Amino acid sequence: MAVFGLVSSVAGFIKVRYLIDKAIIDNMVFRCHYRLTSAVLFLCCVLVTANNLIGDPISCINDGAIPGHVINTYCWITYTFTLPGQHGRPVGTSVAHSGLGNEYNQERTYHSYYQWVPFMLFFQGLLFYMPHWIWKNWEEGRMRMISDGLRGNMIISPDERKGRQSRLAKYLYESLNTHNSYSFGYFICEALNFVNVIGNIFFVDKFLGGAFLTYGSEVLKFSDMDQENRSDPMIEIFPRVTKCTFHKYGASGSIQKHDALCVLALNILNEKIYIFLWFWFILLSILSGLAILYSAAIVMMPTTREAALKRRFRTAPDNQIENLVRRIQIGDFLMIHLLGQNINVTSYSEVLHSLMSRLNEDRTRDTPSAPSTLEMAPIYPEIGKYEQEKAAMDQEYEA
Repeated sequence: MAVFGLVSSVAGFIKVRYLIDKAIIDNMVFRCHYRLTSAVLFLCCVLVTANNLIGDPISCINDGAIPGHVINTYCWITYTFTLPGQHGRPVGTSVAHSGLGNEYNQERTYHSYYQWVPFMLFFQGLLFYMPHWIWKNWEEGRMRMISDGLRGNMIISPDERKGRQSRLAKYLYESLNTHNSYSFGYFICEALNFVNVIGNIFFVDKFLGGAFLTYGSEVLKFSDMDQENRSDPMIEIFPRVTKCTFHKYGASGSIQKHDALCVLALNILNEKIYIFLWFWFILLSILSGLAILYSAAIVMMPTTREAALKRRFRTAPDNQIENLVRRIQIGDFLMIHLLGQNINVTSYSEVLHSLMSRLNEDRTRDTPSAPSTLEMAPIYPEIGKYEQEKAAMDQEYEA
């Protein structure tokens, strides 16, 4: 029940019941970082620390000279080791367990990461949440405030809806060309997501002794090998049985060496967690890279912004959308784009129609009237001379 309570608290971290009325301030890939990945990492942290699922995390046996609780505690807080040269050999005939054997003059692989796995998973969950926290504080709830009353399933009267749409269009018009810092913060945090997931891949690789970068590919290769000739890479990185050496003074004062075999039951969970994280980090890094390329296209190519608006704003002709995109800056576009994810299509179309009407009125007022030929005389002397001769001929004709 205690484990169930911890898992329920992690599920509450996602806040599914609040997502309908919650303002959307990012895209789907962004949400995969702080909402999905962080929740998965925190959940894995809870499972690893829930010892009652698998029993004791480590259990060692020895010749009986050392009490069991002493050797267990010692091997847990120090390290255990395996022999890389003993992997893949027949178990029960050549070796007692994979990776174990006569350790004299053989290379050892030391394992002490297992005591840090819960802390590592929790720290990674914080890392994946950090870009969202930065963007949320940078954004300051602006999208929530301007879309209030038009977002979610709130039922309001038609007159009230019209009034709120009018105020929203007025805000977009009056704050035009002032949202560049808003978009700058968003794109910076989106880049942080990509840097974070790539950094986590190398971070875990360093944590596991350089074995994580090829971990998933080795597991896939292992599944295609013959049963008799294959060596499980998960056992090599996360061994189930290891060796531990304990030294103590004997009755005569000489140093005695006691070997112990330790069963790491916790590694049965660790190997599954990290194989999932390997595939998920690879997928997430690809999606994050594509999201950055799309954002770069949005910034540098007006046609991409036009295509993004046309998918949501379908009631306006193409030329009006092109004019709107060319009248606004990238920060205004991001504000309008995020607004389209928070309100329904009808309200969104009416708000943008109202915004375009205000911009067209400004354009009409600012357009200068066509100058007369007399006004252009200083610029074009031949036109001025022609007008003067014509005026003299008219005077003679009237006389």
